[in-house]
Amino acid sequence: MAIKKRKHALEKRVVAPEAERAGQPVVITIARDFGAEGHEVGKMLATELGIPLYDNELLVRSALRADETVDKMAAYDEQLAAENLAFLPDQFDARTLADKLFEKMAQVILDLGSTESCIIEGRLSDYLLRRNPNHIAVLVTAPLEDRITIVSEKRGITRKKGAKLVKRMQRAREQFYKRYSAGKWKMSDGKDLVVNRAKLGRQGCVDVIAAAYRSKLRELGVFEEEAACAAESASAEPTAEA
Repeated sequence: MAIKKRKHALEKRVVAPEAERAGQPVVITIARDFGAEGHEVGKMLATELGIPLYDNELLVRSALRADETVDKMAAYDEQLAAENLAFLPDQFDARTLADKLFEKMAQVILDLGSTESCIIEGRLSDYLLRRNPNHIAVLVTAPLEDRITIVSEKRGITRKKGAKLVKRMQRAREQFYKRYSAGKWKMSDGKDLVVNRAKLGRQGCVDVIAAAYRSKLRELGVFEEEAACAAESASAEPTAEA
């Protein structure tokens, strides 16, 4: 019951009237099929647009909020799902910690989404910000065989091991979405853009997403230079209390 109440409180922050959110920054969220190089695309996009990328940084900020170590935070990150905890002897404690850490991470994501133009990777950020009119939700994907090839070559492992790793990690990400959206959201849901890394290449994916971002800035009457300066100013602020 307590978890449902916390989720409801978080969602109330997302469902603010559109008029109240009109002046907020443009935020890009990137969901990544495992092996599609979504993180690499995110890094290149951040350089292209001059706005910050939040990935592991979300773990740091969330750990500070939860008063937990970053290592402990990482242990319960995206790979967590109810099904994965069934074998743990301290199942209840693990779930409690996981829910606590996710709540803190969700607060960080909501704060970022209302304060600065940025790119946020994973962590159910597309679901949490789904009603933000200045949010661009992206899925970076590629056919399974291409993702297996990418992972196998990067890690220097056989295709058989690569296939097992891709399928296991993909399943974990999908379970994370299912658990923390209460089954309401899938990785492929609600996307404004779906870019195929195998067909477009990393730079092609960046070009498509960047074009959407710039179009949204023009719609809001914001110049790209202004958005970049605002993002730089926001990211320079101390984060210990974030």
